[in-house]
Amino acid sequence: MTPLAAQVSALWSEYLDGREVTADDDFFALGGNSLIGIRILDRVTVDFGVELSVRAFYMAQTPARVAALIEQERRQPCG
Repeated sequence: MTPLAAQVSALWSEYLDGREVTADDDFFALGGNSLIGIRILDRVTVDFGVELSVRAFYMAQTPARVAALIEQERRQPCG
């Protein structure tokens, strides 16, 4: 697990009742819902400095793939 995926997993755990979350766990299979997803997206913006779309977050479904989206957004030129 990459360090960023581990951070995203820990973040998800906070919003999923402290449940252990691995990099490949599915958000919805863990009991995630739209309200939890929005809360996590808000924290992603604050903690990682990127704004992910709701659609991209739900399509990614796992901490590893969300971490990849964060990295992708960080590489985008500002402007």
